[in-house]
Amino acid sequence: MNIDGVFSGGGVKALAFIGALEVLDENGYRFQRVAGTSAGAIVACLIASGYQAKDLKKILVELSLEKLIDTPFPEKFLPFYKWLLLYFRMGLFKGNRLENLLEKWLEQKGVHTFADLPHGSLKVICSDLTLGKMVVIPDDLHRLYGIDPDTFSVAKAARISAGLPYFFMPVKLHGKKGKSLLVDGGVLSNFPIWLFENEQGKRRRPILGMQLSDPPDQLPEQKIKNSIQMFHALFRTMKKAHDARYISESTSRDVIFIPVKGVETTDFSMNADQKEKLMSIGKEKAKQFLDRWKK
Repeated sequence: MNIDGVFSGGGVKALAFIGALEVLDENGYRFQRVAGTSAGAIVACLIASGYQAKDLKKILVELSLEKLIDTPFPEKFLPFYKWLLLYFRMGLFKGNRLENLLEKWLEQKGVHTFADLPHGSLKVICSDLTLGKMVVIPDDLHRLYGIDPDTFSVAKAARISAGLPYFFMPVKLHGKKGKSLLVDGGVLSNFPIWLFENEQGKRRRPILGMQLSDPPDQLPEQKIKNSIQMFHALFRTMKKAHDARYISESTSRDVIFIPVKGVETTDFSMNADQKEKLMSIGKEKAKQFLDRWKK
């Protein structure tokens, strides 16, 4: 069965998607178009380029997530230095390793730019802080920045979307109105389930969403005891507020909700057993979902 897929952000918790994708593959579901935000954008890019669940499981289980963190040279010897420069760089880590790794994986499938993918098969959500706009790549590239979408790197699009504020440095794009700073798409839409619907809310084919949280009416309260926790709560609230408007009761029937407890978005130190546990959660939730979705 051909479907369109939408994947939410969630950092390393997105490993749970792999288990869910395994179940979908086994049941004969094939994605024709995919979209995503942040970590979901990375998964969407890999699916659009031809990776299947078994391929993703192999490369991600073997990958040391800590290798995705590229500390600028001075900070390797002066750890406190990064906090001094955070004010100017607006991020602790560069994000180059993440982009380079994605380029390597995509190159193995012959994918470099959006010209190498079927037209309209991939959409990536980013946030332009300079313009104050949500950006859909590749759709908005020419209109906002005068960039030919066919020349734009798929890996860079995913890197921009996964640019968690203050963790990764913003990416700069030169547009029609000057330089723009782009960050994590989750700032404005962490789960763009609306993306494949037309203005009348109609769909070309069934849309299946995967979200790394409980359903909107079951979200747990956030415990806030200090300023750091308040910042995380603020960011999570912003991400949920926009998308909650689009997840109606009917839409929820098309979403695999995968609540992941006890894992932080930036927990890059997890081991193989922890990764396997996340994938098992995704597999279990996908099986439960398909039992009722087929009916």
